[in-house]
Amino acid sequence: MRSRTVPQPAMSFEYIMWMFTRISGLALWFLGAVGLVMAFAMGGRELLDLPTLARWTFFPNPNHVVNSDIPDVTQGWANAYWQIMQIVIAFFGISHGFNGLRVIIEDYIGNTVWQPMLRGLIFLVWLFFMIMAVFVILAS
Repeated sequence: MRSRTVPQPAMSFEYIMWMFTRISGLALWFLGAVGLVMAFAMGGRELLDLPTLARWTFFPNPNHVVNSDIPDVTQGWANAYWQIMQIVIAFFGISHGFNGLRVIIEDYIGNTVWQPMLRGLIFLVWLFFMIMAVFVILAS
């Protein structure tokens, strides 16, 4: 395994992905905080247990809290704003994770013939996960 250095500021793929990892990590923290505040504001602080509140925070889906005591859950969460927020959270989370996987794999294989093929495979799996996430979010 070779050690990685911080990419030099230039418009290279490595530098852009290095920056994306930092930005996506911060975005996930911010979106999680917004989701938690909104879950509390919409009645979650008194009527939900902790696991349900966590599910509701990161994927504000009305189906997660159907069996709770919150009256008319679908009005608050089943709108375009929360669906877009879910898609943004899924994009940053999936992309952040797959970029980390790419870095780990490239640390072990180095610059060989396998690198472009594994990048392509990782991209296809990332694309599959994104399509499935958007389908689940929009279909629920």
